[in-house]
Parts: sequence; C-alpha cells; structure tokens
Amino acid sequence: MNHAIAILMLFTLAACGADGEPTPPQVNTSVTLSNSGVSLGTSVSMGRGPFRLGLGVSS
Repeated sequence: MNHAIAILMLFTLAACGADGEPTPPQVNTSVTLSNSGVSLGTSVSMGRGPFRLGLGVSS
C-alpha cells in the first residue's frame, strides 16, 4: 500500500509541472470477455521519452 501511495505522489508531482512542463498521464482501459466471465483492467502511466512509470489494476 505504501508503494502505491508513493507512486501516486510522483504522478501528482509530475502532473503539476513542478519539475518542468506538465506531462499528461495516459489512461488505458480494457474489457475482456471469455468463457469464464468478464475481466476489467485499468492502467495509468506517465513519462518522458523512453522512461515511463505506470500503475495498473485489474479484476
């Protein structure tokens, strides 16, 4: 849980532009249908150039 809070704090710092130009986050959502039911997934990532930091959740 502490790791998730630290990552969200880094996202907030980068999104507000405290370290330069604001970087908009990328939000991805997926819905998968299969014989066993429906699966939902969401991820948020942020980065510059080849560096990207992400946080994902699926159910």
